[in-house]
Amino acid sequence: MKPANPDPLAQLTEIRAIMERSSRFLSLSGLSGVGAGVVALLGTAFSMRLLESAFQDSSVVGGYARLLHSSVEMRRAELPSLLFLTGGMIGLALLVAFFFTQRRTHNDGQKLWSAPGRRLAVALAIPLVAGGLFCLRLYLGPDVALVMPGLLVFYGLALLNASKYTLDEIRWLGVTQIGLGLVCLLLPEYGLLFFALGFGLGHIGYGLVMYNRYERPGKAGKPVISS
Repeated sequence: MKPANPDPLAQLTEIRAIMERSSRFLSLSGLSGVGAGVVALLGTAFSMRLLESAFQDSSVVGGYARLLHSSVEMRRAELPSLLFLTGGMIGLALLVAFFFTQRRTHNDGQKLWSAPGRRLAVALAIPLVAGGLFCLRLYLGPDVALVMPGLLVFYGLALLNASKYTLDEIRWLGVTQIGLGLVCLLLPEYGLLFFALGFGLGHIGYGLVMYNRYERPGKAGKPVISS
């Protein structure tokens, strides 16, 4: 049996660590962020090809810009393809996240579907589902240019909401997504590029930071928890 640490400060630190583990999900994998970012970049490339084929414009932003100025009928015609692509991206990203996070929780001796994990999932899901439905309605109306900024902003808000139940680095990723969404409001024709920046490169950068900080052999550190 491990003897109790006589140092009161060390005891308080250990108690706080136990409380944090019981209230926060601290086993997020940085590699899941990298994987999700790669999926987003591939999805962006497929979206560009899809819009290029639909609107016969091979320039970097041409197909997406034409989509923004197209009629509601034309956008509805492209909706099934876009929803199929979006669903595939979400499904693949979730599979990647599940694989790497499950592996890390197993290595940490934790459970993936624990009480903190459930709180994290709910905190993420509510803004994401609301934002997805909101942006779908925008797509079918005259304000289609707000779809991509809306996706980034709602995703950023979901990350901010979820950061209460996990690592603090999630908060900064959320702030980044919101900032990109607000800038995208000013440059709506570049929406797909902002998508690639936020969901693609943003996730990859965040994932690499997390991996080097907490998971890389020989360089693992304690999770950053704000008081």
